[in-house]
Amino acid sequence: MALSRAAAPRPRNDPGQYDDLADQWWRPDGAFAMLHWLAAARAGLIPPAGHPDALLVDLGCGAGLLAPHAARLGYRHVGVDIGCTALALAREHGVLPVRADAARVPLPDAVADVVCAGEILEHVPDLPGTVAEACRVLRPGGTLVIDTIAATRRARLVAVQIAERVPGAAPRGIHDPALFVDRAQLAAECARHGVRLTLRGLRPSLLGMAGFLARRRPAVRMLPSRSTAVLFQAYGTKADRTEEREGS
Repeated sequence: MALSRAAAPRPRNDPGQYDDLADQWWRPDGAFAMLHWLAAARAGLIPPAGHPDALLVDLGCGAGLLAPHAARLGYRHVGVDIGCTALALAREHGVLPVRADAARVPLPDAVADVVCAGEILEHVPDLPGTVAEACRVLRPGGTLVIDTIAATRRARLVAVQIAERVPGAAPRGIHDPALFVDRAQLAAECARHGVRLTLRGLRPSLLGMAGFLARRRPAVRMLPSRSTAVLFQAYGTKADRTEEREGS
């Protein structure tokens, strides 16, 4: 059922909004259109599976928009989310669903070849706990891939004041700018757990965005950007203990 225009607005960052908009998840021109573009950009940082049982753990998986990319790259795909409705949709797309808080993931240590945290860190109140869990379930030599929103004035302007007025960019009220991510803190937390991050900015193609808004293009390519002040990707490889000792 589509979200009623007469429904009372929810507080910012209320997870219930995802249930309200459940029919929008897999619509390429729907309220979550940009999440499709971001999933494709995230997949570009994921290496092909190195063995038949390679496992990708997708924190904040939503309805499983990363699923076609994970399958193409050869991974078994475990999705972790707190939303029952979204997880049911993710299961329909081949994701093994796990209902849990991203700061308390019920998976063993070092089980994942890849951990993705796509568009989730700007929604969690416990950034250190969520990062610790992402790194805990990642095996040494495994890849961590993140995309999120920076804690800057520019990000608050672009991601809230502007994006929430652009169809397909961000539903109204979906973000609480108080939870946007401090880049230095993120890098420090990951380094504490053996993952040294590389950061790069990310932005939609302006030509593609114009075509999307004119309803001529179903998808928009996300492009690397020099600035990490709004939307950015972060990625790195988890060191093993020998590497950590040699680098200390």
